[in-house]
Amino acid sequence: MNFKLAASILAWLLLGLIAYSTLSPLDMRPRMGAWVHVERFGAFGLLGLLFATAYPRRFLLVLAVVMATAIGLELLQMLSTDRHARLVDIAVKAIGGACGVVAGWFVTYSRHRFRHAMAWVNQNANYRR
Repeated sequence: MNFKLAASILAWLLLGLIAYSTLSPLDMRPRMGAWVHVERFGAFGLLGLLFATAYPRRFLLVLAVVMATAIGLELLQMLSTDRHARLVDIAVKAIGGACGVVAGWFVTYSRHRFRHAMAWVNQNANYRR
């Protein structure tokens, strides 16, 4: 299994877990014990990182999907009687997702540059002066 496929599978599984956590009744919501905004930021940051790693050539599409997920899931909470949608929650999720997408792009870009540099070093290692 290659790296992009694993990141893709993990990203979609995490999206399902985030949707469950966001839309389930409050007493069924999984908790890590940390401050709630840290959980939201971290979950959407990891989601953005995984999607950006899985689909590296689709930066704007990944960013749009993560932002739409953050906004859409928060607004869907208005359909539940014991949940509420707040602008602060949307902002924390959107900022976390954007940070994750940018980090994923940076990791992918750096990995590509590193691999290219190492290929150049290995190519020149065969030649002695």
